Amino acid sequence: MYLIAGLGNPGPNYEATRHNVGFMTIDAISRDLACSFSPSKWSGETLKTFYCGEQVVFVKPTTFMNLCGQCVSAVASYYKIPCEKIIVIHDDLDLDLGRLKICQNRGHGGHNGIKSLISHLGNKDFIRVKMGIGRNPATVPVEKYVLSKFAKAERDIVRDEIGLAIEGIKLILEKDIAEAMQTIHSRPV
Repeated sequence: MYLIAGLGNPGPNYEATRHNVGFMTIDAISRDLACSFSPSKWSGETLKTFYCGEQVVFVKPTTFMNLCGQCVSAVASYYKIPCEKIIVIHDDLDLDLGRLKICQNRGHGGHNGIKSLISHLGNKDFIRVKMGIGRNPATVPVEKYVLSKFAKAERDIVRDEIGLAIEGIKLILEKDIAEAMQTIHSRPV
């Protein structure tokens, strides 16, 4: 069984913001599956189903980004899912918009959601699907930038990036992380 967590912030004020690309990605998967998330006892919304031949629990923490580790670790503990079978989808300032990177067993890179996950899971051996949101302009504080909505001109790029993230997740589930990394990282910009 796998746990796939999309990171973001709950509520309509945060929909379609840069920080919510994780939510946006697993929402797209749930639409493709014609399934919906349900509130859970773990301060998050969950969806348990089969995806790419694997039993998967999709998770959207409702604890806000900086505390997402509470929810993810509780769900992982309940279902006895080891860290190496946890896939976390999140935004990354250091990647250009439209770029994607898959990695495992890395540091937090300054991302508060990842800090929370490492702290609550007790290790960093989970798989990460890092979705580029681009670097904030020097005049815009990081906190404001990550909570900003995508500009109209960026929406097609974001849609394609979500498709690429879904392709990477499918490769992880159907093949392995090495195959996913090789395929996704070799894509031209």
